[in-house]
Amino acid sequence: MTVEVALSVMAGARVGYLLVIDADDQCTDSVTEAQLTAVRDGSAYSDRLRVRDVLRLRRNPDVLAPV
Repeated sequence: MTVEVALSVMAGARVGYLLVIDADDQCTDSVTEAQLTAVRDGSAYSDRLRVRDVLRLRRNPDVLAPV
């Protein structure tokens, strides 16, 4: 799911976070609206950025660093 779609889902559901699940329907993480908004407003943002990329970015801030 892209960041834009995730933000749209959150707005429609009136929630501040999404739970991230894996292929086995196990909750693996969560992401907040504030986190997604901060990434969307950042200089490295592209409309193809996915929520899983945001989670990777949280774990390793250099993932989306400009080259």
